[in-house]
Amino acid sequence: MNPKDFFEFAKKHNAEMVDLKFTDLLGTWQHCSYPIETWDDSTFVDGVGFDGSSIRGWQGIHVSDMLAVPDPASGVIDPFFKEPTVSVIANIVDPVTKEDYTRDPRHVARKGAAYLKKTGIADTCYIGPEPEFFIFDEVRYEQNQYTGMYKIDSVEGAWNTARFEEPNLGYKPSFKGGYFPVSPTDTYHDLRAEMVNEMRKVGIVVEAHHHEVATAGQSEIDMQFADLCKMGDQFMWYKYIIKNVAKRHGKTVTLMPKPIFQDNGSGMHSHFSLWKGGKPLFAGDGYAGLSDVGLYSIGGILKHAPAILAFAAPTTNSYRRLVPGFEAPVNLVMSKRNRSAGVRIPMYSENPKAKRLEFRCPDPTCNGYLTWTAMLMAAIEGIQKKIDPGEPLDRDIYEMTPEELTKYPKTPGSLAEALDALEKDHKFLTASNVFTDDLIETWIKWKREKEIDEIALRPHPHEFHLYYDC
Repeated sequence: MNPKDFFEFAKKHNAEMVDLKFTDLLGTWQHCSYPIETWDDSTFVDGVGFDGSSIRGWQGIHVSDMLAVPDPASGVIDPFFKEPTVSVIANIVDPVTKEDYTRDPRHVARKGAAYLKKTGIADTCYIGPEPEFFIFDEVRYEQNQYTGMYKIDSVEGAWNTARFEEPNLGYKPSFKGGYFPVSPTDTYHDLRAEMVNEMRKVGIVVEAHHHEVATAGQSEIDMQFADLCKMGDQFMWYKYIIKNVAKRHGKTVTLMPKPIFQDNGSGMHSHFSLWKGGKPLFAGDGYAGLSDVGLYSIGGILKHAPAILAFAAPTTNSYRRLVPGFEAPVNLVMSKRNRSAGVRIPMYSENPKAKRLEFRCPDPTCNGYLTWTAMLMAAIEGIQKKIDPGEPLDRDIYEMTPEELTKYPKTPGSLAEALDALEKDHKFLTASNVFTDDLIETWIKWKREKEIDEIALRPHPHEFHLYYDC
């Protein structure tokens, strides 16, 4: 869709407003709306101005002026505005140099896709994520000098089997008992179906939706694979849609990896493959039916996984999910079917087009543009340097001794460790200036100062349980 098509599309749908959206460094959409008569063809060249110093992780106040240049091909009707509105995603440009902004996550993904083509290895990187999330009825939290608390609640919560509900009908998934139950235990089928329908309206192809393992409304909606840049956009729409559909029904959604103690957390297993000339490159006669290209891609991703996780598992809460001894993928090895492995090769189909790797460590708090581009850059280096992925882990980890498990590298134990890994290991990201040193340094500084240090300074409620009466 070019600018002319954009305005014809808007007219066809009687749209009187345009909503401009872009993604901040941490992966959250920002927006501003305009009467459609204030835009013309030149808007898609010149962009619209905004204050870059007010966006997380972006400009200083002394260089705050920035341009958001709308991409007309991204235009869709926004499903949540009362007035007919065309939403369009923007690329960010420096108004002085007229160059794309290096801290714009969408720009990073576009550079990654271009670099892949430049290498000659492949021309397309396909991503198929499986984001999980919780649907709650209520959330309350507070943190100040004298209070630190949170409380969540859900009509599905296993802890509410004895609650007075006029009447309480039971049908509450038990802890770790929520995988694939039918109605009436699965109370959110219709809500998820509504989320899916809204996704379809904005062009997202959904493969499936279902209840997930945890109690209290844990859900999963899977999108069909798409190329890296397109999936980056779709993931932003995904988050926007599930939150707003939930709000429409008086519910709230969280993408936090671990909001519930002693139950399954929410991950975002990310399926990854490379294609060239319309043909898949990962099918072969090696381990799990993979080609050398596929195996070397795994080798690169496993080698750089601790650094990748600084983007893919980017919160302190992420590492309450990535804990050894549970189902979490903490072993940085590959496997055909073992879900505790960091990289799994799905074996559902023998079709070469279905051959892919599944990086299981990411969670849905991540910035998709940055996470999947980091995976791509690691895979490219793996192919270029023919990095051996090592021996697979095809045994049940629960039958292995601690001594045996020590042979396999593990994911970082905290966000701090992941950031340390990124600080030491990021040369693979900066090839062809896909990630800049400035972006990486800004990311590390923000995460350390705004998140890790802030949490480290605050008393934890459980510390009162442990230490108050010492």
